[in-house]
Amino acid sequence: MKIYFIGVCGTATGNVAILMKRLGHTVMGSDNGMYEPMKSALANAKVDAQEGWDSKRLDAFAPDLVVVGNAISRMNTELEFVLASRKYAYTSLPELIGSQLIGNRKSLVISGTHGKTTTSTLSAYLLRENGVDTGWLIGGIPANLPEGGSNLGALDAPFAIEGDEYDSAFFDKRSKFIHYRPHILVINNIEFDHADIFRDLYDVKRTFSHVRRIVNPLGAIVENGDDENIASLEATPWTQRISVGLGDNCDVKIKDFSQSGESSSFKLVHENTEKFIEWQMQGIFNARNAAMAIVGVALTLGRSPLDINVDCLKNFTGVKRRQEIIGKNKNITVVEDFGHHPTAIKLTVQSLRQKYPNAKIWACFEPRSNTAKTNVLQPQFEEALNTADAIYLGYVNASKVSPEKKFDTSAAQARNPQKFKCFVSNKQLLAELEQNISETEETVVVFFSNGSFDNIHKEFATKISAK
Repeated sequence: MKIYFIGVCGTATGNVAILMKRLGHTVMGSDNGMYEPMKSALANAKVDAQEGWDSKRLDAFAPDLVVVGNAISRMNTELEFVLASRKYAYTSLPELIGSQLIGNRKSLVISGTHGKTTTSTLSAYLLRENGVDTGWLIGGIPANLPEGGSNLGALDAPFAIEGDEYDSAFFDKRSKFIHYRPHILVINNIEFDHADIFRDLYDVKRTFSHVRRIVNPLGAIVENGDDENIASLEATPWTQRISVGLGDNCDVKIKDFSQSGESSSFKLVHENTEKFIEWQMQGIFNARNAAMAIVGVALTLGRSPLDINVDCLKNFTGVKRRQEIIGKNKNITVVEDFGHHPTAIKLTVQSLRQKYPNAKIWACFEPRSNTAKTNVLQPQFEEALNTADAIYLGYVNASKVSPEKKFDTSAAQARNPQKFKCFVSNKQLLAELEQNISETEETVVVFFSNGSFDNIHKEFATKISAK
């Protein structure tokens, strides 16, 4: 089959294009900008990726199927040609994943507001370390999986995938995970997010209710037993449910969590079975991620919830941009984190305080996601950031957001001028940060963004490491 991807340089789209190439399809794609690391990944996989939109090029390729990336909307010249000509079938990326990559394979779908990428990476890692030639599709760069964010694996082996609740395409407003037909569905947590897609928390809960309705009757739902929003969802008598958490009512209990220096440990208990985990990851939220992955993998393999090898976790080092140390000298540590929701930011600051008990925590935040750049969750963002000792608010690139709905960094500074500083550009933030940082005081500087932050975090880390 000849497949053309509109928006091929996106993380998910590019990885899927590579996997489709490995399946033997002829693949071409386009994007308005070709950026690393995906540019090189596509070239290495011999995917014909072209910069710029060109309907004549698409027509000359004469694809059997056109895949429309999530970021593509009406007025894109290639999309408009496909719609006007009516010559070529088109589909969304999630639908292609469900039909062509997952197909009849057992899908282990990792969902939830937070922790999807880490839990998906843990799941793929555990499957591989337990002797399974698994496939996976992850929205990040795993440190322990040399293939990166995607792998085809054996076509009769399970497929672990990050299941996003975001919409599938401009023409398909269903959540992406609906297309993945879960055999095992993991739900880490549910909170309000993606205000550009969902009206309120009830709307978010509704889409999770929808995906629970299509879980395989021979599969299972693995859910956070401590999450009130998950607990409020309707019963699912058609499939098994396993709850995981700290509470006594959970089927699999997380016990005896301890964190010291560069490592943490905890115990998992299910009926008469116990597993002890000691590893390099920090924070109780990562212990939860591991617990969810362990149970999900065990059930995927048709075993009882803790019946897999977990000793391999001592070598697990996580995912890039998740509390990743990118620079360091004697007193200053620079951390990059993907956090773009108040809860994730609060938990990361908490984890850094546990890891660096004598250090000041300085948080630099770029309101970059479609929700973060609005004021929908601004009070919650301010509360979460206020757990740090100093807060630097970056530039808000919100040209499509009306002024009265935009994240107001100056208002945040006015409410708490002792801790909050706002800047008209990220370069200005960097200059102020470099001026104020003390070389003699132990400090952790964490950059929160799901975007590029204009690469000021990398520039700052390079300068700090050179001192």
